Amino acid sequence: MNELCMIIKDMVLPNFLNIKTSIQTYDRDALCCGAPCWRWAYHALHSADKWFINPYDYEEPDFHENGMDNPDNPTNVVLSDEELLEYLDKVEKKTLDYLDSLTDDMLYEKPENCIYTRMELVLRQFRHISFHTGMLNGQTAINTGKFPMWVSQADKYVDDGIFFGRYRAGQVTAETPSVK
Repeated sequence: MNELCMIIKDMVLPNFLNIKTSIQTYDRDALCCGAPCWRWAYHALHSADKWFINPYDYEEPDFHENGMDNPDNPTNVVLSDEELLEYLDKVEKKTLDYLDSLTDDMLYEKPENCIYTRMELVLRQFRHISFHTGMLNGQTAINTGKFPMWVSQADKYVDDGIFFGRYRAGQVTAETPSVK
């Protein structure tokens, strides 16, 4: 049985859509805590790629440079938003395929050489992706006055472009909401 795994899969889809929207709306070169926002986007994607399944059995992407996943480290590699979105697509597919391969009982097990259970790894990445998505969206809201579309359930979301509405004094007001 894999009822929990399917619930996780249904919940991870909005996470990936939310960070995709962040990358489509942010100012990639704006500084956040001293690093350009694209570095924070890469940091979140790399973490999902490495830590969602088993960080102790992981192969870096071809374009990765040692330490590049830490936004505080200088890097010679500069990824375009298109490259980040391609990487996101690969991470999403890898994650969904992985979830399809699990049973609920496997969530309580630790992957080989890993100190965390599969469920712990999943929950850590839910938190991490959501944190950095919010961080990037906050930067966008401050710079544009608009808050990027936020999906809480993949089959029910505002779909009027990539911005939900106008951000004013602590509240979001919908410009043209249409709920699917």
